[in-house]
Amino acid sequence: MNEIAKVRRDTLLNHLAELLQVAKYKDYAPNGLQVEGRDSISRLVSGVTASQALIDKAIELEADAILVHHGYFWRGEDPCVVGMKRQRLQCLLANNINLLAYHLPLDGHPELGNNAQLARVLGWSMESGLNPQDPWQVGNLGRLPEPMTASELVADVSNRLGRPALLVAGGDHPISRVAWCTGGAQGYIEQAAAQGVDAYLSGEISEQTTHVARELGIHYIAAGHHATERYGAQALGQYLADRYQLFHQFIDVENPA
Repeated sequence: MNEIAKVRRDTLLNHLAELLQVAKYKDYAPNGLQVEGRDSISRLVSGVTASQALIDKAIELEADAILVHHGYFWRGEDPCVVGMKRQRLQCLLANNINLLAYHLPLDGHPELGNNAQLARVLGWSMESGLNPQDPWQVGNLGRLPEPMTASELVADVSNRLGRPALLVAGGDHPISRVAWCTGGAQGYIEQAAAQGVDAYLSGEISEQTTHVARELGIHYIAAGHHATERYGAQALGQYLADRYQLFHQFIDVENPA
């Protein structure tokens, strides 16, 4: 095993800003360094969400930085540092741990992103973005390796992700062309239907999603917000570890959502 090296925090941040093309996205939270810790990094922990459980594990592993998809300071969030927010921030600051968070830029990266990595796990091919006219909108269009029925596909997705996925059938047609967007992107279902795909997959479902799927004749699969977004931060963390010879560990904090 190679000896663990160190990288300057600013070097890491500058590389991530360029790699993920952070400036191109209009997001709902700041991307990049959200909480400042020590200025050099040798031990990196990654996870989906900067929860207290993830912070506690990072402290146990003596991490210099935490890399997540869901960080803090969301648009419309109460800015007061009290309660749960105070506890989380206090732990990060007291242990001098950097918090790095990348939301839409991590969804959208064509190799390391959540959508690309989900396609890899599911064995789907990626053909284009969900909106070919807007390369900075997240989500993708692609194909299954071979046609499946809706019930076959939901069983395959459930098996590969290790949790039951929910199917809303939009007819009895088989599935070849698919669209997907990880997390809480059920609102893109009409856009997916307009692209002529047989099925659309995201993480969550809303009451109206069922009616849209049935009335537009598109199968919809809700595979879990956390379950569909476990792979981007993990892939990005390992990429950084390989590039800079860092220690890296992905922590999957169990979440049924």
